[in-house]
Amino acid sequence: MKIIVDAKGGDNAPEMIVRGAAAAAASDGVEVVLTGDGEELLRCLEKLGYADLPRGLEIANATEVIGMEDDPATAVRDKKDSSMAVGLRMLADGQGDAFVSAGSTGALLSGATLIVKRVRGIRRAAVAPFIPRSSGGFVLIDGGANVECTVQYLLQFAYMGSYYAETVRGIRNPRVGLLNNGAEDTKGTPLLRSAFQALRTAGERGGILFVGNVEAKDVFADSCDVLVCDGFSGNVLLKAIEGTAGFILRELRDVFMGGAMSKLSGQLVRRRITELKSRFDPDLVGGTALLGISKPVVKAHGSSNDIAIRNAIGQACAAVKADITKKLMANIALMGEEQP
Repeated sequence: MKIIVDAKGGDNAPEMIVRGAAAAAASDGVEVVLTGDGEELLRCLEKLGYADLPRGLEIANATEVIGMEDDPATAVRDKKDSSMAVGLRMLADGQGDAFVSAGSTGALLSGATLIVKRVRGIRRAAVAPFIPRSSGGFVLIDGGANVECTVQYLLQFAYMGSYYAETVRGIRNPRVGLLNNGAEDTKGTPLLRSAFQALRTAGERGGILFVGNVEAKDVFADSCDVLVCDGFSGNVLLKAIEGTAGFILRELRDVFMGGAMSKLSGQLVRRRITELKSRFDPDLVGGTALLGISKPVVKAHGSSNDIAIRNAIGQACAAVKADITKKLMANIALMGEEQP
């Protein structure tokens, strides 16, 4: 399996990207192609102790970089020789099985749509991060790609998220919920009320297992396996979860460092706190799939370190093996039926 990696995307590029890719190539049995300035990438490898290009690692030269200041809608078109654009073209041309980037989410979504293309019949691609909880976790879709949505978008998100949860995450018969400000079917904006009806119809026809509206306070209560929402609400929820998790972990640290007895108690529960912290560590998740694109594209978070990149490559491998694109293509007619 060959994974193409944008070596110049993200806050810690290219050093951490190269380190993570080299680790994946050396230990995980995967071939990796790094896109970026060839000479710079070779210097990074030299710092890691490689005199020559290591086995399983290739370099595809790219002279430009897409930065966070670039317009996401036009960046790939304006910078055709950027590390992101080169990698996406390689994926589209069949020179790799999946693409990973820690660069601009907007540019990646725009570039994947423009170059790799969406699955025929899919209206919008969506970001689908996996959110951990005590009972495994749930897929959030959309996590930020589509600020404004229609009923049809939300309906397709439900199907895509359900297929992803089942094929990639191994969740049997995933339960689909709609993020709303109340559990009753009369709650929410006109869009959400219409979406509720469309999702309920899809559930009655057996397309998905729809369990109704889900309030934000219940997302960690094992209420659903796939949480459907527009990209604005999803991104707000995602960042609120990240911020709250960080706050609680910092408070726990302060509690157990407050005095001699507290420090002793902290030692007794240190392992459990470490486990809790790792559960919310984005580096261990690695990346988030862009669902609806015709070939696997994985978005790693912008501050990814080498561990995150290695795990993002692992996510890309899992997406290739699951072949969710085939599942989407086989069910595209069903995904467009239940319109109110």
